[in-house]
Amino acid sequence: MSIATLSPEALVLTEQVGTIRRLIMNRAKARNALSLDMMNALIDGLKTAEDDAATRVVVLAANGPAFSAGHDLKELNAHRNDPDKGKAFFDETFRTCATLMQTIQGISKIVVAEIQGTAAAAGCQLAAACDLAITVNEAEFGTPGINIGLFCTGPGVELTRSVPRKQAMELLITGEMIDAHTAKAYGIVNRVVPKEYLRIVVDKYAMEIAGKSAQALSFGKSAIYRQDEMTVADAYDLAAGVMTDNLLADDAVEGIQAFLEKRKADWPSLK
Repeated sequence: MSIATLSPEALVLTEQVGTIRRLIMNRAKARNALSLDMMNALIDGLKTAEDDAATRVVVLAANGPAFSAGHDLKELNAHRNDPDKGKAFFDETFRTCATLMQTIQGISKIVVAEIQGTAAAAGCQLAAACDLAITVNEAEFGTPGINIGLFCTGPGVELTRSVPRKQAMELLITGEMIDAHTAKAYGIVNRVVPKEYLRIVVDKYAMEIAGKSAQALSFGKSAIYRQDEMTVADAYDLAAGVMTDNLLADDAVEGIQAFLEKRKADWPSLK
């Protein structure tokens, strides 16, 4: 086993075992919130894996109790004091998120999500964007942005391509979390396994895939996603703009502030 990016402070750790490369999100204390730097680190890690001839399969994993809590609300909220009230930073964040999701599906290597805990909002989007996803019984999935005044439009792009539309809309509109087995029934994940067997099962999957024809996998993966690309790029472009405008709206200002202050939101739109 060889391991690169050993610094414990690194946002994304890289572990190489034979032909399998793990990109491990490493913001456990922040529940692996997708800060701008974290997303750029993941994009860089995916591109490096794509260029590495020895790597056949990429596993996207995480340290800590959560797979990813979604976008970093503290980071987003800190930019409300910018001269433009954060508009440029919000837009950069959501467009970088769109780039991350499309990078996962654009590289020729198969990307497997190893989900050891909750995947919420953009974290759920990240899980759904991977080619395959394996999770533990204890994990929950959902898009709770609506509960803080921010509709998860970006995650909706991925969910409506992975999940039947009415189930996707239910997640987006209610903000309710679903358990791992419901996520499997919806099509967000492929398999649910006991926590102690997660890595064993993921490695088995990855090794089996790594033994397939690299050319066939490359051709096949590209074709499968290309059939959706006629609309997905435009959809992500729209979603990034909508989420930026949404985040500037009064309800999102109040909802996120209430969330950070651990109080009930007082929606301006209802006054």
